[in-house]
Amino acid sequence: MLVLSAFFSGSETSLMTLNRYRLRHLVKLKHSGAIKAHRLLQRPDRLLGLILLSNSFVNNFASSIATVIAIKLYADDEAVLAIATGLLTLVMVICSEVTPKTLAAIKPELLAFPAAWIYTPLLKVFYPVVWVVNIFVKLLLRLIGVDTNKRSRDSLNKDELKSIITEAESLMPLRYQKMLLGILDLESATVEDIMTPRNEIVGIDLEASIEDIITQIKTSPHSRLAVYKKSIDRVVGFLHLRNVLVLVNKDNFDKQSIINLLIKPAFIPENTPVHTQMLRFKNEKIRIGLVVDEYGDVQGLVTLDDLLQEIVGELIADDEIARKQSDGSYLIDASITVRELNRVMDWSLPTEGPKTLNGLIIDFMETIPKSGTSIKLQGHPLEIIKRNENAVKLVKFLPEK
Repeated sequence: MLVLSAFFSGSETSLMTLNRYRLRHLVKLKHSGAIKAHRLLQRPDRLLGLILLSNSFVNNFASSIATVIAIKLYADDEAVLAIATGLLTLVMVICSEVTPKTLAAIKPELLAFPAAWIYTPLLKVFYPVVWVVNIFVKLLLRLIGVDTNKRSRDSLNKDELKSIITEAESLMPLRYQKMLLGILDLESATVEDIMTPRNEIVGIDLEASIEDIITQIKTSPHSRLAVYKKSIDRVVGFLHLRNVLVLVNKDNFDKQSIINLLIKPAFIPENTPVHTQMLRFKNEKIRIGLVVDEYGDVQGLVTLDDLLQEIVGELIADDEIARKQSDGSYLIDASITVRELNRVMDWSLPTEGPKTLNGLIIDFMETIPKSGTSIKLQGHPLEIIKRNENAVKLVKFLPEK
């Protein structure tokens, strides 16, 4: 009876603590024990009714046997009966409750899957008894306002999923962990958060001389350039350098040759979610677009690579973004976006307001601080290394003590 009690107690814990997501995965892999366990857990009220009925029976039977043995051996000594009851309780707690349940909690699959093979036929045999018990259970629960017919499904919100992924650091490579977190963050990010700002857009001005334009085409590190007249707000289109490089050395190459190769520009509202824009890039088969505000003025530029970086991380090495110094500090370009800085440094600076480190510093100081100014930004001490008339250019984040 003690062995049976240990089995029922341990199997109850193991079945109830099974990882539901791993269980579903094993079911898809056609694991026979997982399939039976999954079917049993579809109706936990029936399973628990069967287990507790069985466990109560063997526990009471064990107690009865111990009492009968004590009476037969020591009928005239009432103290022996008390000692027998105490010993049985201690043994049952240690051997039939705590030990099997602890083992089941640590390794639930070890007992759950074999137990599922036993409970499946037992449930069919004792179904009438279990059914009657469950009727009374449902009546009692309804008296306290619980409707057993409305069972909540296993669902997780975004923050709970992020917590699971973060806590699974030892179970997956760090790059996969960052990639999954990046996918979950797509919902909250907009193109404004990741765009190249207007002042950093590299393009071809059709008002420049043809010689300067040819030099720019030949030396550009980018594969696509915006083409405009005087101002980026008057953009004409995008030029793919692969198409124009074969023509630049021809004698008849002129500005009209460039205009003939232009791709129609795509304009993207600044509040467009990243995942929405990614679908648009895919559906329209484009790789680059200009971000505009509510007045139609160009605010920046976003590419498919920028969107992919939100998932796979930076396409350039982190040490090029944050240059670590010998004293443990970091030199960082203040034009870096806050989201990018958070990803590289594993921080949690606010992303709801200013989108760049420069904007965050100016918003905090309510002025453009002079070089040499030291502040503590969201708990991170930093020093302004370089600035110009209208922006902070270079910042040193000091080691935190």
